[in-house]
Amino acid sequence: MSKTISFFKEAVKNYKTSGTLVPSSRFLANKMLSNINFSDSKVIIELGPGNGAITKNILGKLNPEAVLICFEINDVFYKELTEIEHPQLIVLKESAENITSEIEKLGFQKVDAIVSSLPLTIIPKQISSKILNNSHSSLKKNGVFIQYQYSLSYLKKLKEVFGKNIALDFETLNFPPAFIYKCVKK
Repeated sequence: MSKTISFFKEAVKNYKTSGTLVPSSRFLANKMLSNINFSDSKVIIELGPGNGAITKNILGKLNPEAVLICFEINDVFYKELTEIEHPQLIVLKESAENITSEIEKLGFQKVDAIVSSLPLTIIPKQISSKILNNSHSSLKKNGVFIQYQYSLSYLKKLKEVFGKNIALDFETLNFPPAFIYKCVKK
């Protein structure tokens, strides 16, 4: 069965946590990742990697000393991610709201970048707020939080956490087209 059909079946069963029915396009992944300085980044986090559409793109750009830590709670997607054989990849079956404690368990204090595919607008408000606040506190100074969404409805919440340090972009070559938020911790 193709990865896209497999993703679709799992996404339909778990729409509240996947937030989409198709994997992210390579165009969306490329535009999101263009906001990361891979040569200087040592620790990158991916929240909600699904079946690894963006994960594989990140792994191809990591510098030799860097690590990618993925947070995935869906059993099927978690299993698919663990089948990616890459020495710099750490896959955790943990909620993104536990980002701070989980990176500390791994021996890291701060991270350089967070790439999020989480459907923050449909995650319960209390949980999405905790994810966003803990992501912000996990970032080093000038670290970036990159999030895509299918609407601008979450911009106000991002501004509450990151202030005016947000740049907005848009990718039409994705289904559906997506807004990309680049938030910088100052």
